[in-house]
Amino acid sequence: MKTIINTTQAPAPIGPYNQAVLVNNTLYTSGQIALHPETGELVLDDIKTETKQVMENMKAVLKAADMTFENVIKTSIFISDMNNFSLINEVYGSYFNEETAPARETVEVANLPKFVNVEISMIAVK
Repeated sequence: MKTIINTTQAPAPIGPYNQAVLVNNTLYTSGQIALHPETGELVLDDIKTETKQVMENMKAVLKAADMTFENVIKTSIFISDMNNFSLINEVYGSYFNEETAPARETVEVANLPKFVNVEISMIAVK
């Protein structure tokens, strides 16, 4: 049985998907981009600010499922330019304890929704 997770503290889905789905004790999140949940505007000032907004959106989704970044076991990071990796990684890493950080993949892609620079999805377990 699955439970749909939605919160107004993260951007609303703009298609036929949900922010996250909880199955038993495992949470599968949709990818988050740097949409500000209150204004619906993209936060693209610079790559670090953009990544912070993505992580804050993800934090809100995790919280809606009664989880934190400590529950995350796997992340997928999609970036439009691998030259931004170190700056993205700096912000991303600040949300995790390095000793218990999740498994991760980082992939450079040709285009992302709304032509943003970074999108992140996660799997978390209670």
